[in-house]
Amino acid sequence: MFKLRFPKEEIIHYRDKYSYPLNDDKIRKQTQIAVKRGFLLKQELLDICYWKTPRSQSKCSKNEDDFIIDITKVSLYTDNEKLKIEILTLLFGVKWPTASTILHFCFPEQYPILDYRALWSLSVDSPPSVYNFYFWWDYVMICREVSEELGITIRELDKALWQYSKENQI
Repeated sequence: MFKLRFPKEEIIHYRDKYSYPLNDDKIRKQTQIAVKRGFLLKQELLDICYWKTPRSQSKCSKNEDDFIIDITKVSLYTDNEKLKIEILTLLFGVKWPTASTILHFCFPEQYPILDYRALWSLSVDSPPSVYNFYFWWDYVMICREVSEELGITIRELDKALWQYSKENQI
């Protein structure tokens, strides 16, 4: 299902050209503290949601603090991959792409960010109208496979996929 639109040898080239208007250093620090704590606080969730898509702020801000804590505790602690991502979509304003972003920031070595640009770079011309676990899991597995094969991080692969699409997708 997923196939790179460009030679693997060019991944480093596109990774190095990556440019995104929002810096993620603050979020990375916050989420590493949150993982140690065992859950996300509301502001941490809002920061991740804003980074992924600023349009989601009004919806995401409607989540109650205790609900965010309970949902993210389950997501961070479970070994069940389906539960890990799907429970995050119970949060108001959090759909599959944002849920994947939460997992990426909490576990950067394990999960890529689900994004239409990255999908296009992997030969998905049109993302599904409704995501499901099996589609997401196949995406995770191909990203892990490519990053391992090339000796790069999942985030480096994310950057390359995003940048390639930005430069080549019509």
